[in-house]
Amino acid sequence: MSTPAAPRSLAEALRNRDDASLAELLRARPDLITPVPTDLTQLATRAGTRASVVRALERLDRFALQTAQALAVAADPAGYDELLGLMGGDDGDPAVATALPRALGTLREQALVWGGDDRLRLVRTARELLAPSPQHPSPTGLGPAVHEATAGMSPGRIQEIVTAVGLPKTHDSVSAVGSLTALFGDRTRMAALLAGAPEESREVLDRLVWGPPYGQVTADPAARLRWLLDRGLLLPTAPGTVVLPREVALHLRGGRAHRVTEPRPPAPEVTGTHRPQVVDATAAGQAYTALSTVEELLKDWDEGGPTVLRAGGLSVRDLKRTAVALDVSEPVAAFWVELAYAAGLLASDGEADERYAATPAHDEWLEQPAAERWARLAHAWLTATRTAGVVGGRDAKDRTLSALGPGLDRSAAPEVRHRVLTLLAGLPEGASPAAASVLKRLRWERPLRGAQQDDDLRGRLATWALSEAEMLGVTGRGALSAHGRALLGAPEPKKPTAAHAHTDEGPGDKLPVHHVPVTVEPLSPAEQITAAAVAARLLAPLLPEPLDHVLLQADLTAVAPGPLRRPLADMLGLLADVESKGGATVYRFTPGSVRRALDAGNAASDLHAFLTAHARTPVPQPLTYLIDDVARRHGHLRVGAASAYVRCDDDAMLNEILADKRAAGLRLRRLAPTVLATQADPATLLDGLRAMGFAPAAESAEGDVLITRADAHRTPPRAAPEPVPDGPPTPDATLLTAAIRAIRAGDLASTAPRKQGPSASPGSALPRTGSAETLATMQAAVLTGEALWIGYVNAEGTASQRVIAPIRVEGGYVTAYDHTADEVRTYPLHRVTGVAELADEA
Repeated sequence: MSTPAAPRSLAEALRNRDDASLAELLRARPDLITPVPTDLTQLATRAGTRASVVRALERLDRFALQTAQALAVAADPAGYDELLGLMGGDDGDPAVATALPRALGTLREQALVWGGDDRLRLVRTARELLAPSPQHPSPTGLGPAVHEATAGMSPGRIQEIVTAVGLPKTHDSVSAVGSLTALFGDRTRMAALLAGAPEESREVLDRLVWGPPYGQVTADPAARLRWLLDRGLLLPTAPGTVVLPREVALHLRGGRAHRVTEPRPPAPEVTGTHRPQVVDATAAGQAYTALSTVEELLKDWDEGGPTVLRAGGLSVRDLKRTAVALDVSEPVAAFWVELAYAAGLLASDGEADERYAATPAHDEWLEQPAAERWARLAHAWLTATRTAGVVGGRDAKDRTLSALGPGLDRSAAPEVRHRVLTLLAGLPEGASPAAASVLKRLRWERPLRGAQQDDDLRGRLATWALSEAEMLGVTGRGALSAHGRALLGAPEPKKPTAAHAHTDEGPGDKLPVHHVPVTVEPLSPAEQITAAAVAARLLAPLLPEPLDHVLLQADLTAVAPGPLRRPLADMLGLLADVESKGGATVYRFTPGSVRRALDAGNAASDLHAFLTAHARTPVPQPLTYLIDDVARRHGHLRVGAASAYVRCDDDAMLNEILADKRAAGLRLRRLAPTVLATQADPATLLDGLRAMGFAPAAESAEGDVLITRADAHRTPPRAAPEPVPDGPPTPDATLLTAAIRAIRAGDLASTAPRKQGPSASPGSALPRTGSAETLATMQAAVLTGEALWIGYVNAEGTASQRVIAPIRVEGGYVTAYDHTADEVRTYPLHRVTGVAELADEA
């Protein structure tokens, strides 16, 4: 059985792949399928473009990238043994030898390397990006090869170096450089040459061996440098600059391309273990706190929240006010605000005086069970690209990034959050890792390159993901909870071994743990909804049951020993002010809070009945007196628009208001014995009179008392913000199948051998034949059943080539099975540029 010939190009290597291998390539590099290439040659060309290669290199793990860097400094092509020597050194490294086939397989799968093990070739663009150069030093620390460093050197100088190292002179520079390269690559002869080097010269080599390989020399070098220059161990690259040749550095390194190779990913370090029940209970407590915080935020913005900046987003002052209202820091307040926005619970109202407010979806959300409300928040967090952590930073134009403003999208955020949780899912059940070890693992999976080293965005995203997951209740005490695992779609957790028995002592000494990688593929939108429902079902039993009662105390406070049912919480929040939070919430009744309840349309009798129905303790007498006293005075004064007016049947009270010095700023004047008027607006007048100790009520133009409710302001229906994708989306199986079929068919049309007739124009891109010859060839193919190669121009003027099997020719049309499209089609003959028969081997 004959062995297939070695591929001569990347296109040929792709042509030898099966459909499953091509699918893996397109899945790993989805930019190659946008749009679908016409054939495998175009696919290979696109896979070698700079933008696509850079993107592929950025997604390699550290060892695969080190393998590509080693190939960039190896011969082209290189053998597997040469690559293994560069990665493991002359003495070999069992870990490198074990891991290298996987890394090489990754490079082959992503079309960055092609060829057999005896002729490994790095894609040309990747070699240009990774090979050492003075402008772009290689991470290997190696310099140029001897033939590159001597490219501009005079032939006489090259012969002098050859003579100095004891080699015979040659007739040309090419052979001289070849013999010098052979010497530097020979371990035995190089060891003998360096044995005679002065100690000072060896120190110079030691400083350059691991890079950078460049150094500075004067016009009259010192003796230790002159010894190295005379023997070509240092070669001049520019006036005053010398470089250590690659072959010399590899000899001094023992054949290693990298100082340190990392064939294995670092395992996260476990700092503490906890019983799963403790983890889940802690996470559930955090989940309940998250729900309470979002509810409090939206309740605070119910009547219309902060104004929208002209450039979009919250002002620094409004963010500070929100942080004070939620009793959290400003970065944490920005997280909750962005989370509510990502979940579609708040948005701008779009009015002329644009403000933020709750959306209609917020009211629907409040009616859902607590676990389902949490699942919606957690799903929004896991998939959102808007990143609250960058709030307060600067954009490319040095403008401050504000919460809810533009410029907060970081397309890598969902992938990093998913990966962080996946790493937690791979630990034993109840184990919490050290944050530094998680970052170390992520940097191995995606090494920093170039400008990324100055801005470790993935590292910051991972740090934020760990803290946000804890605040949201996805994790508890640093370990992944059961409902967090379900949200991720991860498999069942591993049971801890005896060496890692669960404790409840929290973080302690770092414990070594055998980390088994867990692969959790990102879920489709439908799968995400299912996973969120499963997570809600697991969380529901862990959340506290809402209560329908409070404990009233004689000091005008009420204690809620747990979460309250929705109607009770809403009414109590209207009738009293929250004084403190914690395991139990303390509410305080004040004249202002009682007046607020009366303004909402409640009568004193309604408030007494409410407290009697929901208090487990008798209603204290001071609270009864407070409600009756405020209700007796409520609405005695009426405020309307004049600009504003005050009317009251008791003219003595109006006289009292006019005599009060505090009313001077309102500029009141008497219009009638029972009416005062002012130029101030009704809201200002209401606030001023209430500050003076009165209890006025607003009225409409018809004289009716206006009832104000806290949930009066809502935005129009708003959709949650769409995540910004990180490049082209990963194609699904249906798209991959269709794309590969189209590429294969197009490749068949472009590579099928043709019979070169005199009228087929073999040198042209498309066959060219006359209309009579085209018709005759088509009719003959119908009788013989042969396939033909045709050129075709569609209605838009786009030309293409196809392989067809004609079935019927009539009425100026040919009906044929199109191998390119894999279906039967009908083509107008006047759009066929020409036709040619396929060769027999086709």
